[in-house]
Formats: sequence, C-alpha cells, structure tokens
Amino acid sequence: MPKGNKKKGKSTGKGRVEFVTSDEDSLNDNASVISLASDGTFLEEGNEENDENVQNDAFEEKLIEAIDGLTQKSAQGRTHCLEAISTSFTMRFIPEFVINRKLTLTDGIERCLKKGRGLEQAAAAQLATLLCVQLGSGDMTDQVCRDISPILTFIVNDASMSVQARSKCCWALGLLSFLANVDDIGEPMTTLEGVFSTSYHKGDGTVPSVSVELASLHYAALSSWSLLLTITDLSFLNSYNLPSISQLAELLDSAHLDIRMAAGECIALLLEQGRELSDDWLDEVTDELLDKLRQLATDSQKFRAKKDRKTQRSSFRDILRFVENDELPNIQVRFGQESLSLDSWSKKKQYDTFCQVLGSGMNLHLSENYLLRDILDLGEKISPLNSPTSKQSKLARTLLNAANFKARSISRAKNRDKRSAVVP
Repeated sequence: MPKGNKKKGKSTGKGRVEFVTSDEDSLNDNASVISLASDGTFLEEGNEENDENVQNDAFEEKLIEAIDGLTQKSAQGRTHCLEAISTSFTMRFIPEFVINRKLTLTDGIERCLKKGRGLEQAAAAQLATLLCVQLGSGDMTDQVCRDISPILTFIVNDASMSVQARSKCCWALGLLSFLANVDDIGEPMTTLEGVFSTSYHKGDGTVPSVSVELASLHYAALSSWSLLLTITDLSFLNSYNLPSISQLAELLDSAHLDIRMAAGECIALLLEQGRELSDDWLDEVTDELLDKLRQLATDSQKFRAKKDRKTQRSSFRDILRFVENDELPNIQVRFGQESLSLDSWSKKKQYDTFCQVLGSGMNLHLSENYLLRDILDLGEKISPLNSPTSKQSKLARTLLNAANFKARSISRAKNRDKRSAVVP
C-alpha cells in the first residue's frame, strides 16, 4: 500500500523512486499518494512480467538440454531425458516450441525405440504420443505416425520385448493412428486384436490363465483397439475379420478387472455405433450376454477385493442400462470455468484415453490445447479476460487499493480538522 506525507525520502531497496518534500509539500496529500501509487504500481507489474520471462527462459533451457541428452551414450541418461521431456509436454502446451524441434524429437524417439530396451522403449513410446498431442492434427502428425508406427508395430508383435515396452507401444500405436490421417486403419486394429485375442476362451471353452503382467498388455491393446473403434465405419470391420460382440463377451470372464471393464466398454461402443446404422445390431444382445452383464453389475464374490467389486459394479451398471434400455452415459467434467459433457460412449472413451496419456496435465490441455478441444467438441478457447469470475490483475488490484487509500486519507484529514477546532 502506498504511503503519503513523507518529509524525507528513504530508499526502500525495492526500486521505488525517492521523494524529498518540504513541509509545504507534505501538506499536499494528493501529490505523494498519486506519485507513489503510480511509480510503485508499474515497477511491480514490470517485475512480475520479468519473473515470468525468466521462468519461461529457464523452462526452455532445461527442455532443450533434455532434448540434446537424447543422443548421449548412457541408456539410463536417455531414459531420464525422455521422461523429463514427457513431463514438460504434459504440464505445458507449447506447440511453437515443439514444431521448431519436431525433426530432432522424432529422430531421438526413433533411435530410442530401435536401439533401446525395456524402460527406454516405454519412455520413447510415451513421448511419441505426447509429441503428437502437442503438434495437433495435420501433416506433421501424419509424418510422425508414418515414421514411428512401423517400429511400434514391430515391438508390439515381438514377444521377446519387455511387457512394459509392448504395453506403451500399444497405447502409442492406437493414439497415433487415431490422431493421424492413416490410409488403412484396419492394420493397427488387426495388430492390437492379435495381442488381446489370447485372452479369448480356449478351444474347449475354458478361460485361459493370464499373468498379471500379460493382463496389463492385453488391457492396453484392447483399450487402444476401442479408441480406434470410435472413428471406424462398422461396415469396414467385416473385411478384416475383427472380433464380434460374442467374442468380446468371452473377455468378460477374465480374472482381471481391467480386461473385464475394457471389454464391457468395447461392447457398449460396438452397440452404440451399430444401433445408429440398423436395428440388426439388436440381435447381437443375447440372453447369455445380458446374464453376464447383470452378474458383473451385482457381483459380491468375496474373493475379489472390495475396491475392485465396487468399481466393477459401478461401471457395469452403466453398461447394462445402455445395453438393455439404450440409456447413454451422462457425465459432467468441470475444469476451470468450463464444463465438458460426456454424453456418449465414444466421447467417454476418447476422454479416458487422453486422461491416461496426460495424467495431471489433462485440465490444462482441455483449456489450452486446440486439438483436444476440437476432438471433445469444446469449441474455441475461452480467454480468461472474458470470464466473469476471473481474478483481477495485479495492476487493477494495486490501482484500486491506491484509490481507496486516497479516499481514506481525505476523510481522515477532514476529521482531524474537526478535532482541532476546540471551543475555549
């Protein structure tokens, strides 16, 4: 808060201008108040802008250093750099910075996928998805997909690779094919289906035994396949002999919660799109399928963890309502001053996938990232200045405080004059 009526100027050590006034000047409250308010205000605002510029410069310097580190000899060092870049892309939306370094990043990701192993390949696949999220849809993302997808496909199909690397490559292959203008989307869908198909029933109708580690791989492949399903013409599926609802229903018997839930959502997606085409898809809903969904929606078997039972029942209640009564989900997601309505299984699947990739940075990208806003039908980006509940800027708050101080000073000066007029 600015101060008035100083007889001697003193340095504050914060860059404020010194004022030296005489006794006559000190009687003029307005002069000192206005001078201090204006000078102090603009200096503080300048410092705030400078601090922000310094922070941005430091952020970019560290990010450039991490990008340069992708060529070092140490595999552990390259992995740390990949993870650092991914974290930066998650927490900030910086498309201009990324566009200028697209070739460097793409080359680095390719080398790490080809020559790396395990954690390094997983980190490179994760960065590939975030790179395309930053670039948005267009020719640059299409080129990244053409360059990296063959390597991702090779790793997904190679059983000698680590399960963690193959899982991340499944996510990356699905999302890159979703974002890019792929000539033949059936190829990545066939690749992904080849992974989770080992969770189908055996030839004798029994449920296969799948380890926890492999279950995570099957879940990643099934989820990525479901994402591509949201942008696929169902008439095209028959030409690739992709799974039917009856085959996907076999996954509902899996011992792993993630696979059961992903299979249930996939069935809902197929029915949602099929019912828009014709009523023939109603025949796909058999009594056996409904019995399985009811059982999962009311499951209370004690050998399952309590949290798993609760999560499963909540998810399959929604799926069952849709399969039986065609009742679509109605989920509202609030972020900042906006709200996102997930009113279809396709939109819910797309939102969940980006949450999986962006994690804690999802809300920021929903507000800033034009690609996500276009995919989820959020419209144009909303400026904070147009928000009725946005906070005042520091400049506006300082000017308001200065005006209030001036009014208080004048009021108190009048009261002091009245107290000095004492009748003898």
